[in-house]
Amino acid sequence: MPKVLSAVACNLDANILAACLPLMEESRIEAIEWSFDALYKVKEVPAWFRELLTTFSNEKRLIGHGVFFSLFSGKWLPEQENWLKHLEQTAAEFQFDHITEHFGFMTGKDFHRGAPLNIPYTTATLNIGRDRLKRIYEACKRPVGLENLAFSYSLDEVKRHGAFLEQLLEPVNGFIILDLHNLYCQLQNFNISFDEMIALYPLDRVREIHISGGSWDDSAAAPDRSIRRDTHDDTVPPEVFQLLEMTIARCPHLKYVVLEQLGNGLVTEESKRCFYDDFLQMEEIVRKNSDENDADSSDPFLPLSSLLTGTAVEDMTLYQQQLELSAILESSASYTEAMHALRQSSLANSDWRIEQWEPYMIETAVKIAQKWKK
Repeated sequence: MPKVLSAVACNLDANILAACLPLMEESRIEAIEWSFDALYKVKEVPAWFRELLTTFSNEKRLIGHGVFFSLFSGKWLPEQENWLKHLEQTAAEFQFDHITEHFGFMTGKDFHRGAPLNIPYTTATLNIGRDRLKRIYEACKRPVGLENLAFSYSLDEVKRHGAFLEQLLEPVNGFIILDLHNLYCQLQNFNISFDEMIALYPLDRVREIHISGGSWDDSAAAPDRSIRRDTHDDTVPPEVFQLLEMTIARCPHLKYVVLEQLGNGLVTEESKRCFYDDFLQMEEIVRKNSDENDADSSDPFLPLSSLLTGTAVEDMTLYQQQLELSAILESSASYTEAMHALRQSSLANSDWRIEQWEPYMIETAVKIAQKWKK
């Protein structure tokens, strides 16, 4: 059995499945990552898709990736309770090798309309995040991980992210999905070097790596620069493959490398062929570097003791600030309007450190929030 498995993010989407089919026919896909909570609009999962999931599940090569839990919501929401019940039921049906979620909180009142955006790194958010990770573990009884964020408001946040992830994960003995395109976004948007950035992450906690593509966005706030966005709708850039080459051997507990692309980026035959080529390039890098990985057969990411605490941790001040921030981002006609509103808001002179936020990243946050709202 290979030490590091080459995988795809495969969901119930005709374009994604069509792109994956040639790879499956050639028995190249060694594991599947499934966004188990993205089927909220589907009343009945087709039997053939369930069978596909079961096949990988039986081989312990199915991993679950959450999108909508909103880990850092200051208030414990009924939707989060329902999400956990759904996870518990799904984990009883399929043998997930692990379960992961996105870092951040979701903007938007509708639970399924929001962009995962950053939070202040404080004791309050740390306690909320730890509480939610314990609840995810209790629902699935599998190793639990978090994906690094593609979006930050300031260089200070970028530099503190890895250490905060480690603090969050420590009580559940959790792991990191190191999304290299997310890392690429941060490198480009804040002019920081890979060596400086990667040194800030606890790479012994990396169990999974994501690679994907994205897009460039012009900025009115900073006309001399383009903002890298994690839109998952294009091929993997050469720079991200280079990051993969540079990162694999540094992660002693790496088990999966996953190629992600959304179905809206896989409409044409050309795009599907590029997806196939991206997988082959990823597979070759994984094969070439896999022997340097010293992962053993035991699972290094299972909690060491019973975890569950009492009632869910909440912080209503944080929750009100999140609602206020979401409203500003979703309603502002421009980044200058958003910046003015932020300066008048309860986030001013607070742990959010909005005074350090880059105008071009506030502008990007407005675009993200308004895109998700639609």
